[in-house]
Amino acid sequence: MGAGAALTLVLLFTLSNCEKGLDARRAAVCRRAVPALVPPNAAVTLLRVGTGPGADSIRVDYRLTGSPDASSKARWLICGFGPGSSLESIVTESGSVSGASVYLLRHYYLDTPEAVEADPGKS
Repeated sequence: MGAGAALTLVLLFTLSNCEKGLDARRAAVCRRAVPALVPPNAAVTLLRVGTGPGADSIRVDYRLTGSPDASSKARWLICGFGPGSSLESIVTESGSVSGASVYLLRHYYLDTPEAVEADPGKS
């Protein structure tokens, strides 16, 4: 095997393992934020959960169904994290979620049994 072929295999292996480095706790926190940000009675279908554009971010891509406000367009949110799994920011396709809303989600919703139950990615 030539050096070029070996390099190609290494790159493919590295790229295929990028999503495996995803922090499971951060991914769960970000997924749990989705139902709190969508219209009532809308069902969420996850399309992808992966790393976001920043070192400490998670991106969730999803679609809505079952609500008059639902459309077939793909939606997304990016959660920014501080130390550990502390949620610090949320940006959606519509813009940034206010700091006050992120604070309320973090302190009064994301770790509740209701949030765990509503998590669109729970197994």
